[in-house]
Amino acid sequence: MSKGERPGGLSALRRLMIMGFSALLTLAMVLALVAAWALWTYQGPGLAAKDGKTHVVVLRRGSGLNEIASALEKAGIVRSAPVFLAAAQITGAARELKAGEYEFPSKAPMSRVLNDIRKGKVVRHQVTIPEGWTSEMVVELLMKQDALTGEVATPPEGSILPETYDYERGEERAAVLQRMMDDRDRLLATLWEKRKGGLPIRTPEEAVILASIVEKETGLASERPRVAAVFINRLNRGMRLESDPTIIYGLTKGRPLGRGIRRSELERPNPYSTYQIDGLPPTPIANPGRASLAAVLDPPDTDEIFFVADGTGGHVFSSTLEEHNRNVLRWRGVEQQKSAEHKGAEAEN
Repeated sequence: MSKGERPGGLSALRRLMIMGFSALLTLAMVLALVAAWALWTYQGPGLAAKDGKTHVVVLRRGSGLNEIASALEKAGIVRSAPVFLAAAQITGAARELKAGEYEFPSKAPMSRVLNDIRKGKVVRHQVTIPEGWTSEMVVELLMKQDALTGEVATPPEGSILPETYDYERGEERAAVLQRMMDDRDRLLATLWEKRKGGLPIRTPEEAVILASIVEKETGLASERPRVAAVFINRLNRGMRLESDPTIIYGLTKGRPLGRGIRRSELERPNPYSTYQIDGLPPTPIANPGRASLAAVLDPPDTDEIFFVADGTGGHVFSSTLEEHNRNVLRWRGVEQQKSAEHKGAEAEN
């Protein structure tokens, strides 16, 4: 029997080796289980959203990796902040995570969450500027967007391009407004360069002024070229534009009048009234859209110099005063019929 062995037993060294091997095997199994859990946590289904549809979280600018991981865990988007931290480090995303507002579908895997934040797939909000709005109305709308920040001054009339614009939560209102103005400048420069020859418009700003009148005269896109042609023809002939919206702008700065124009308002001195002034008013009366800007810089060739409402939302165009007067009489008849029907309906009620 050798030293260190007991009769019928194992040596102390051998027992230590077996115990050590068992410990290592146990540790390996634990590590394997932890790794499997971490992998499942990273790639498997995430947590369900409280509303059953989406998770929303805002990651502030300047957030570090620890803060981001903690915010995601508190929002119920990831199961484990430490696993998110480890995944960000292992994948190399740790220094590429971007601040902003994020929206994830319910049960989104952590891998999807990390990838979206790494690529900066933030929530894009939208604001739509209707054609024909004044700059003051646009600023009021921007001030109502809770996701935007900062104050903004009202820009010159006609300097904004009416469109739908994307923005991120926390973005400055001034930055969004600047994009609207930059888009208008780019579009106007392109259209001005390709403008039709022989137009009675000397500058791009004059084109915007006339386009704003066209914008307010008709809500039908198909009519804008003809309306523009009428005004171009009148300017070429030295005729006044005689556009009702110019009167209204001088009275309310573009706010809806809510009624017809009174005779006293027609006669009141008004620097915008194209019934009183020759040529164009001093500034645009609204922010014209793409179609109106294009129409005044490339109008169709017509001899029409008049138009009047036809009672269906559109207009009737004419080339002579006699024809126009007949169209006006028909329109007045339509107005009288509508007024009689309205009174009859009120009497029944």
